[in-house]
Amino acid sequence: MDEILAFTRALMDQTGLAHFWWGNLVMIVIGCVAIYLAISKRYEPLLLVGIGFSCIISNVPGSDLILPGGLFYYAYQGVALLIVPPLIFFGVGAMTDFAPMIANPKLVILGAAAHLGIFVALIGAKLLGFTLSESGAIGIIGGADGPMAIFVTMKLAPHLLPQVSVAAYSYMALMPLIQPPVMKLLTTRKERLIRMKQSRQVTRLEKIVFPIVIGIIVNLFFPPVAPLITMLMLGNLFRESLVVDRLAKTAANDLMNVIIIILTVAIGSTMSADRFLTVDTLLIVLLGLVAFVFGTASGVVGAKVMNLFLKEKINPLLGSAGIASVPIAARVSHIVALSEDKENYLIYHAMGPNLAGVFGTAISGGIMLALIGVK
Repeated sequence: MDEILAFTRALMDQTGLAHFWWGNLVMIVIGCVAIYLAISKRYEPLLLVGIGFSCIISNVPGSDLILPGGLFYYAYQGVALLIVPPLIFFGVGAMTDFAPMIANPKLVILGAAAHLGIFVALIGAKLLGFTLSESGAIGIIGGADGPMAIFVTMKLAPHLLPQVSVAAYSYMALMPLIQPPVMKLLTTRKERLIRMKQSRQVTRLEKIVFPIVIGIIVNLFFPPVAPLITMLMLGNLFRESLVVDRLAKTAANDLMNVIIIILTVAIGSTMSADRFLTVDTLLIVLLGLVAFVFGTASGVVGAKVMNLFLKEKINPLLGSAGIASVPIAARVSHIVALSEDKENYLIYHAMGPNLAGVFGTAISGGIMLALIGVK
């Protein structure tokens, strides 16, 4: 009998069951919840399905996902070496129409107003004992720009990449849950019913000149984040030039789909229980939530302040779209407006501050890298 028990114990030691602990179970449940939200609630399934599945597998003891030879390992290397973030911006640029921002430039202000959360989270992290570099990486979560969060974190605090990237992308996916209560709390029904007038038609020349001018400006004044914005503008120039349709479609579709797979697998594979079930991770997640709430609130309040000086009022719901998550934040503003008035279509107008938010996050990240120091 003793020999049988010894053999059984030795056999168990060769499996992952011997190393399974309650933390693995917690993270597996979290992964299942992510998949449930993606499938049942349709909360950004392109992100949550891959992240959720990878989170589950990474918490099966013995899986060794991050060892060389598998997709999970190489996917993470693409993120850690900062190959994936610029490619994401390239694809986003190829699928994005900047006309809403060009047509109504005053809404660009909302792209700046909605970034208070970044600095609130930065200050909060510093007060909680994180270093200045770590605080900068945590603060950038509030910009709701996943690639920018990865880029800045790898420069300032690479050891926090798993926590920051997961927090950034998870909150981006959950914005339909986080933003509406804040938006409704800070606005009256009368304000939410404001309809925006149709924007002017943007010429093709303006669309072509825009990425070129922005590329020059960013490389001149914000070189720390220039790789991302440069690729964003290149992708957009491919789209607007109308002479490289095949390349633009590849960047916006096939390439982007491949990069999303790599990104979500890389993020989910870092969500191991021993790394995530810590006090610091909990603090980072909470600070990320605070950043999103403050960013949404400051955007809405910024729109209300603008209305004090505008003869033609704007719908304050557009302020929350100033968060950089494209097009999720714009879509949330649109949905909240539709819940009050089924014929109030804000999506086109919301894309203006939403796209401006990308530049707002880039500027914030550039300032952090310049002041705190690029490692």
